[in-house]
Amino acid sequence: MKVDVSMNQAIEDDIVTSDGLSEQVTQVKKRGRPRKTSVVATEVNAAVIKDEPAQPKTVDPRNAMNELTSTEWLPETVSVWNQRGLGANHPDAQIERQHPAPFSFTDVGRLVRFFTKSKEVILDPFVGVGSTLKACAVEGRNGIGFELNPRYAELAQERLLVEVKDISSSEVTQDVRVGDARELIKGLPDDSLDLIITSPPYWNILHKVDHKAKQEREKHDLDTKYSDDNRDLGNIDDYNVFLEELASILGACGRALKPKKYMAVVVSDFRDKSKFVMFHADLANSLEKYKLELRGLTVLYQRHKRVFPYGYPYAYVPNIHHQYILILQNMKHK
Repeated sequence: MKVDVSMNQAIEDDIVTSDGLSEQVTQVKKRGRPRKTSVVATEVNAAVIKDEPAQPKTVDPRNAMNELTSTEWLPETVSVWNQRGLGANHPDAQIERQHPAPFSFTDVGRLVRFFTKSKEVILDPFVGVGSTLKACAVEGRNGIGFELNPRYAELAQERLLVEVKDISSSEVTQDVRVGDARELIKGLPDDSLDLIITSPPYWNILHKVDHKAKQEREKHDLDTKYSDDNRDLGNIDDYNVFLEELASILGACGRALKPKKYMAVVVSDFRDKSKFVMFHADLANSLEKYKLELRGLTVLYQRHKRVFPYGYPYAYVPNIHHQYILILQNMKHK
């Protein structure tokens, strides 16, 4: 049936049942006025909370890996980092530029802080001009670096003296050892290292003289390859031989690395003529037999790099503007 609008008030408390009968609904209402929140009390409480100083973050006592708080820890686990260099014209970048393939000590510093505690020991078996050792000195860790090229070893030592303040009075030491990493690693005791960080040769790609090498290296009379030494991994012609040699060296370093500790290897994929070589994946797979297990990848975005007309106007050739940091854990038995 239709209900006139004027009747709404009279039946608002009635329910019409299926058999047409109406039932009176008793509504229970709370007596008295609703309770009001005290504005004054709220403002006082807010003022008290505002005036209380924020408690500083502390390092979790269970954290045996590093000295970071939770706030400092989380950003380092993001899988893409922006490369942080000083810039080509910075006074502290002039020694670094002497090497044909340097990597930024600021990026190394992030790895040092995340994977070690103060005064622990870090090895770079391909130390070049000392980016890893500079990061160790700045962050208060002991560093050891192997370098085949005597000239780069001298530049690494010079760099520490010039670029690191009060290096002579530091409580930690930076040790540059000249020679072949294959032999030098034999001099380190078992389980004596807390971390390994390195950026090894990317096969013989420096032998290829492209637009970048001509404009950025040859033009300024800078080195375009590591050395002419036949022990240099960058002078091996066969990629598979190179890969096995590199994996063998890093595997030998694992003997000196403590169990469950980490190795961070900075690498880049590259092109060999028309073939794209996934170097990062090949190396990770080659290291498995040495009990160095991949735990993750960090992409290091090199947004400062110039763009060159590779392939134009005939074929797709990428401008590779990133590197990979392989994060490996030493799973050898104690």
